[in-house]
Amino acid sequence: MDKDKGPRDEHRLEESMVTDFKKDMSYGDYLHLNQILSSQHRLSGHHDEMLFIIIHQTSELWMKLILHELTAATDHIVAGHLEPSFKMLSRVARIQQQLVQSWNVLSTLTPSDYMEFREKLGNSSGFQSFQNRLIEFAMGQKNSKILAVFRHQPELYESMMAALNKPSIYDAAIGALAARGLPIDQSVLKRDWSLIYQENASVEKAWLTVYRDVHNYWDLYELAEKLVDIGSQQQFWRFNHMSTVERIIGNKKGTGGSSGVSYLKKVVEQPFFPELWTLRTKL
Repeated sequence: MDKDKGPRDEHRLEESMVTDFKKDMSYGDYLHLNQILSSQHRLSGHHDEMLFIIIHQTSELWMKLILHELTAATDHIVAGHLEPSFKMLSRVARIQQQLVQSWNVLSTLTPSDYMEFREKLGNSSGFQSFQNRLIEFAMGQKNSKILAVFRHQPELYESMMAALNKPSIYDAAIGALAARGLPIDQSVLKRDWSLIYQENASVEKAWLTVYRDVHNYWDLYELAEKLVDIGSQQQFWRFNHMSTVERIIGNKKGTGGSSGVSYLKKVVEQPFFPELWTLRTKL
């Protein structure tokens, strides 16, 4: 303590700091925190329902950013500008890591705790996450049957239908192979985008050429590895989803009517970007 000046105020604000926000936009205003932080409505009195709500709400926000990045990355690849997509795809992989870790937080919810409020969910289920479906569409796993879940929301249904009929980021990458003179079957380049992508020998051969001549195809090689990154992370997310559900509800049916864990196990067996995996055996 300074005898002349008295106790030092460690928490004194700097004089330049703005404190009057009657007319100016504040941090909370910019982020619309009032709306965000007032959107957690428990339907039960159970303490852990708040965890359940916030995990899923934050996951949807991260998914929104994934879609933002995937859409822009795909546009760059289609335009032949591969390098700007690399940063975006690296960001997607980091976001996916956040989503994978969220399952570890949710796994602190015990079976007994969840049973206290599970019936309050009715038929709502993560299976109905339209953003998760859009991510799958954007990465090439199309499924028109899933759209039936969204028929009750006409505008959303139409936007989902539009996404179903757009080329995925992998279709864009294959187009980039063809643009560089690598032979790709026309049946792949002019396929029905609404269908799930099927493996093709010409695509695998083209990627093998890239991996065997990295010096001349460095940008395509870099693109391939970025795709492998996001494909791997999406599979990690799926696996952690499945294992967390199994830990909490065992083999019970899902709230949305699915078979639960057995359905999720089948999903884990559906890889993204197949030729980028099969070529590794042939290198």
